[in-house]
Amino acid sequence: MNQLDERKLDPAVALASLDEVAPREPHRLFALKQADCFAVADAYGDIRGAGDGFFRDDTRVLSEFRLTVGGRQMSLLGASLSQDNVLFTSNLTNLPIQSVGGRDIPQGAIHIERVRLLWQDRLFERITLSNYSQESSAIRVSLHFAADFRDMFEVRGSTRLKRGIAHAAETSPTSVVLRYDGLDQLVRLSAISFSQAPDNLTASRADFLVAVTKRSSEVLYIEVGPEVAETPDRDRFRAAAARARFGMRAKRRHGATVHSSGRVFNDWIERARADVALLTTELSTGPYPYAGIPWFSTAFGRDGVISALQMLWLNPGLARGVLAFLAQHQATETSPFSDSQPGKIMHETRKGEMAALRELPFGRYYGGVDTTPLYIHLACAYADRTGDMAFVDSLWPSLCAAAEWTEETSRATGFVTYQRGAETGLANQGWKDSFDSVFHADGRMPKGPIALVEVQGYVFAAFRGLAALARRRGEDDKADHWEERAETMRAAVERHFWMDDLNFYALAIDGAGELCKVRTSNAGHLLFVGLPEPERAQMVADQLLSASFHSGWGVRTLADDAIFFNPMSYHNGSIWPHDTAMCGAGLARYGVRDSVVRLMSGTFESAVHFNMRLPELFCGFTRSPGEAPIAYPVACLPQAWSAGSAFMLMQACLGLEIDGWNSEIRVTRPRLPIGIDTLTLRHLGVGSTVVDLTFQRVGDRVVAFLADRYEGMVPLIVRT
Repeated sequence: MNQLDERKLDPAVALASLDEVAPREPHRLFALKQADCFAVADAYGDIRGAGDGFFRDDTRVLSEFRLTVGGRQMSLLGASLSQDNVLFTSNLTNLPIQSVGGRDIPQGAIHIERVRLLWQDRLFERITLSNYSQESSAIRVSLHFAADFRDMFEVRGSTRLKRGIAHAAETSPTSVVLRYDGLDQLVRLSAISFSQAPDNLTASRADFLVAVTKRSSEVLYIEVGPEVAETPDRDRFRAAAARARFGMRAKRRHGATVHSSGRVFNDWIERARADVALLTTELSTGPYPYAGIPWFSTAFGRDGVISALQMLWLNPGLARGVLAFLAQHQATETSPFSDSQPGKIMHETRKGEMAALRELPFGRYYGGVDTTPLYIHLACAYADRTGDMAFVDSLWPSLCAAAEWTEETSRATGFVTYQRGAETGLANQGWKDSFDSVFHADGRMPKGPIALVEVQGYVFAAFRGLAALARRRGEDDKADHWEERAETMRAAVERHFWMDDLNFYALAIDGAGELCKVRTSNAGHLLFVGLPEPERAQMVADQLLSASFHSGWGVRTLADDAIFFNPMSYHNGSIWPHDTAMCGAGLARYGVRDSVVRLMSGTFESAVHFNMRLPELFCGFTRSPGEAPIAYPVACLPQAWSAGSAFMLMQACLGLEIDGWNSEIRVTRPRLPIGIDTLTLRHLGVGSTVVDLTFQRVGDRVVAFLADRYEGMVPLIVRT
């Protein structure tokens, strides 16, 4: 592969040569994250060095971490994450093995529990062995480990001509240190420390001879960090767990909470909220939702903005953190290598060795055509939600610079277009940025510069929102100008992108001015921002809800009659929950609220099949009775905008809008999800007041009311 396209580097490439030493059933992986560290392992708790590992600052500092008992892998009983996403637990039992003395130990005699957490750049693990047999035994417990110090992009499939120096392991009685001197002059360490001295310790394995008397337990503690730990023990493990849980609890307290009459529905909402909290990293500028684990556990511009939009009605503080970070990292210079121009908003940032050496442009990369107008749109939506004009004023120079970039980019064609500045950059720069996601109806690949339809919708929303803010600031000339720009864009999209023969909007216009006459879910994003005239919006809605797009689980990214339709592809026929949610919010804007309930139902039922956690994407096969949705094999899990889709769809169902300027709540034609009779929003911030708002089904209607103690404090306007 000669190109480092971010999404073109399909994560499946990283799994081309799986370790086949032992079966990995079930194939589901489990992820933990804390700050800029994350760990991905299988249900056994094992790391095998395919796409899994323990990563710190975009470098894999643990590429193997396998446990064997009696020289054999164990039998899996079950694995789970705690509800707050802090602890991973795997329950295992032994296969038939022999004790150290040669006595046969039958299967199921010994229970092995692995409990793991991350805290302050360190992996903590507790291994408990409990003997349920009537015989005392001495057994060999082995931990196999390695650290390849691969950059995240190497793990994903990129090749390098040269690497740094990997040193021989340094061992002591209770620890082993693995070291790599990078070409970027950074020394990266992985220090593995044990609660007791192994009976045998090599550069890749620690053997413990553990005596477990009948009906007793023995415990080992292990830590993996950037330096050798004090002796790992029960107190250190418990202290780290308590601090990690307290930190996660603090993140989950931000914003309103949701509670409904549906127990399973509540489980989904709790998991989604926990996933957003897990992926949210506290930066110097405030909270920022990292995109997803494992491939995108970093700050992405587009992903952060959309996640913040999804959570805005419940937790506007997340949007404030995203806006502050992106403003701080706004481009000030032109660079073809990083696809930057003054005023443009960042697409992605990375901390790994390859980014530092500029082997690829993603150290701070700006190759996202939609991030800049989405940034403006989020700022305007945040202002409307909170009335926080002081923060808007602090952002105003950045917003004006972003608007200037948007205008300058559209000057030649009237549309905001993209064409990468260097071969190392992204070929496609919208949210569907795999190499084959933009094409003509006959399969030809369009030449740039390319104008994507949804991007023009974001530009329309950005100018419309800026005009309203400028009016509030008393800058009427700017307001008039941006209002004119918004209307010009709206008219241009209606005139140039609409396909009369298909009653739908085209995917894109290429550099030759030719329409890419392909029906995609991108058109649903135009509904999200309210650009289409009502008659055309209804035509688009009807098709998005037809069998051509709607699989029964969600909205496919591509109509099933397109030449490149493939329900197993990354962008050409798969289902992305955030995309379904944005289409659903667009349908609600045009009053198609009953269909939003249908979309929410399909999304919820998908989540149930995926153990309450929506992946980045899944396959777009048509739903069949009794069958589950089909997983995309290497989708990120969890993914911030997938978790956030639950809340965007919920807001669309409820028809809820919070007016921060007037400190009032507006509810229009509310609906409740199928099977839910009551739903309460607790601690919902409205201006300087916090209220509880309840929706209740009464016959064939849904009513909304504030708790008695808040009556009269916040205006509640309900339109039925």
